[in-house]
Formats: sequence, C-alpha cells, structure tokens
Amino acid sequence: MATSSDTRKVIVLIGDGMADRPHPALGGKTPLEAAHTPNMDRIAAEGETGIMDLIAPGVRVGSDTGHLALLGYDPYAVYTGRGPFEALGVGMEVRGGDIAFRCNFSTVDDNMVVLDRRAGRITEGTDQLAAEVNGIFIEDVQVFFKESVAHRGALILRGPGLSPKITDADPHAEGEKVHEVQAIDPDDAAARRTARIVNQFVRLSYEKLKDHPVNRQRIVQGLKPANIILPRGAGIAPTIPDFNTHYNLKGACVAETGLIKGIARFVGLAVLEVPEATGGLDSDVMAMGRKVVEALQEHTFVLCNVKGPDVAAHDHNPQAKVDIIQRIDEMLGWVLTQIDPATTYVVVSADHTTACSYG
Repeated sequence: MATSSDTRKVIVLIGDGMADRPHPALGGKTPLEAAHTPNMDRIAAEGETGIMDLIAPGVRVGSDTGHLALLGYDPYAVYTGRGPFEALGVGMEVRGGDIAFRCNFSTVDDNMVVLDRRAGRITEGTDQLAAEVNGIFIEDVQVFFKESVAHRGALILRGPGLSPKITDADPHAEGEKVHEVQAIDPDDAAARRTARIVNQFVRLSYEKLKDHPVNRQRIVQGLKPANIILPRGAGIAPTIPDFNTHYNLKGACVAETGLIKGIARFVGLAVLEVPEATGGLDSDVMAMGRKVVEALQEHTFVLCNVKGPDVAAHDHNPQAKVDIIQRIDEMLGWVLTQIDPATTYVVVSADHTTACSYG
C-alpha cells in the first residue's frame, strides 16, 4: 500500500478481452503474438511479467469480476450482479431495493427467435428507442431504461417485493428463442413476481420497438432493426469499500463502456469522459491515452480500459483484434514518452479472455 509520503503514480492499461487462443487465420498465433507491439515488448523486457488467475484456476472471468479482482476486491464478497454497474455507468441512480440489469438492443423475428444479439451493432437512434420504455409502469413497478454505448443499455425496476434471483431473457446465442425469465427458486415469491415483470417488459419492448421509425429506417437501409430489449445480469447495488481510502490513492478511470464506468464509480474512481472513445473498433485510442496523461496531473492512479479487443473477438475477427492491439500499443508508446518511469508504474494486462474462435 502506498504511504502518505509516496509520490509514485500508477497507470493500469487493460485491453478488454485481449487474451486469446491460437488462431489458424494468424498462422497458429494468438492476436497478441501476431500483433506488432514494440512498446508492450519493451515493458515485458524491462519490467516484471507474470501469469495470473484473476479469481481462481478454472473460474471464468468477465469484465465485471475481472476488474473488481484487478482493483483488489474479492468478487465472491462484493459482486451482486452486473446490472448495477451498467446502470451506474450510464448515470442512473441505483437505490436500495432496486433491481438493475444490463441489456442489449437485439433483433428477433416474429417468432421471437434471436437473429442478432447486438442488432447489427447499432450506433445511432438508441436514445429514441430507449425513450419508448423509460418511465413506464408495469403493475406497480416503475421501469427506468437508458441507452449506453452501441447496442447496450441498462434497466432498473423500482417497486416493492422484487428480487434479483431470476434467470436471463437473453439466450446468449443467435438462432434461439428469447428465454422466458423464471425464478431461480420456484418457491421464492419475490423472484416469481420479478420474473413476471421482466417478461412483460420484454414483450412490451418488442411491441413498442418493432414498428418504431428508427427501425423502419434501418430496414430501408438494409440494417437490422433493434426491435427488442433483452435483459440479463440482474443485481442489487453492492456495498464496496472505497478504493482511494484503502490504498491511499487518488484514482481516476478512462473507459468507454457503462460497465467499466459503473465499476469505477462504485469503488470511488473519478470517471473522465473521452467523447472520441466509442467503445468500438473505430474508437480514438490515442485520445484515451491523452486523457490518461492529463489525469496524472491530478490523480495518482489511472485505470484505462480499451474495449476494442473484446469487440473484435466477439465478431470472430482475429485480424481486427490484431489491429486494435497494435493501436493500443501505439498509444502506450506515446504515454511512455510523457511520464517519468522513475515515479510512475505502468501495468498492462487483459481482464479476461475472449477467443475469436468462439466469439
């Protein structure tokens, strides 16, 4: 732990989902092996390297639990579901008793079969779609919904007698029907009630969005309509010790997605916005690097998450993953020219594996 007289600073640069498996399209190399990364190579040669299991050997790690672990928290002790992080990350208030979800705008056919879980990675018009369901009531439960980056969104249910102990509506695969949400414990009345509310929300989202002008225009343009909202990752607001107090640091976060911003806010990191950072493969990674260096003027710890490697892998595109890794490396090289290595630690890591072969 840093002491009050310690002037050292820390940059933690995370390539989201950057770890991978060897891929035949890359000559049997992983994207990291195939990428030209002289600056990461320099850090590996001059610094310390290692392999870590963020939680435990054999335990699958997501961006949520991975970042909690990287920040020094035990996910088993503090993790209550992904939804609250997504909601806080897009600026929503998560109160005690609220149930929060992460969501996707998705594309389904008339039989509720999922054609595209990400609605063609929609980037425009989601604010108009979100307005159709935000603020409505289902029974005595108020619904709050806000769009996030690209196809993502966050949902909050606010009302009496709710529980996060339910299954997901999202089938997590194309070609499958939207799942009917159920209580994990059939004897849990609050969970049964919550599942019923969520199922009504999903059906209502389809009715409101299928003929929305945004989607009619997308169809005309040959794009996939974002005609349904699929919630998953139900959770309640967690209680997490303050990062800055625990480590005697003044922390900030430079990130693109609501999830990482939400985690940062929950643990007490200042979230610094970068308008050019889109969360996609078109993101201005160098602008994120400039914000990291700027943040070091006022902060002693900066977490920077670049989403692109994860996006490329989910799209089964190993070459795109190589390209974004190389852009991250270029940004890292510039950052290294702007800092004093004698007083600033630079940590480069992934938060989890997203394999291009699996998506």
